[in-house]
Amino acid sequence: MSSSHENPVVAGVLLAAGGGRRLGGRPKALLTHRARPLVEHALRTLREGGCGPLHVVLGAAADEVRERADLSGCVVTENPGWERGMGSSLRTGLGSLAGSGADAALVLLVDQPGIGARAVARVRSAYRGRSGLAAASYDGKRGHPVLFGAELWADVGAAAVGDQGARAYLRAHRDAITLVECSDVAQAYDIDTVEDLAHLE
Repeated sequence: MSSSHENPVVAGVLLAAGGGRRLGGRPKALLTHRARPLVEHALRTLREGGCGPLHVVLGAAADEVRERADLSGCVVTENPGWERGMGSSLRTGLGSLAGSGADAALVLLVDQPGIGARAVARVRSAYRGRSGLAAASYDGKRGHPVLFGAELWADVGAAAVGDQGARAYLRAHRDAITLVECSDVAQAYDIDTVEDLAHLE
């Protein structure tokens, strides 16, 4: 896969392994949004935002997600240790990109349906090279999606433990992050609790 600085290959990595513990154990990937599973909505967001190839990490109820959601055109990876938290899913997702030829990975979480293609495209366009780091920000506060240049993947994966995901890595490298303001085009709420289900359509 050839790429250039002008037209980089930015893979979309969707973390969709969570079991929805605070939702009574309803896997987040299968929550219904606009009559389809949330995982489909998030993959469409990545695709329409200009990312490809698309990689999705499943965990909780992975077989049911494969059965009920349209994951065609995606590389599907299962994280057997999904219960250990988001860190292991991030490692799994970045690991699945080995040999893909991608210049960067743009990481999106399945439980943030208020983040659409415009925010993804905006963060994607902040690509500055294979050692680059960019993240959406909302009123100046860092959020998702996050873009990791390919040269960073090993270090990001090594630092991803427990439910922290990339948080520790991003804190340690905050001066290197290009923040991309997205509050005018997206809302960064999470679907974590039963009350949050009101955000789904």
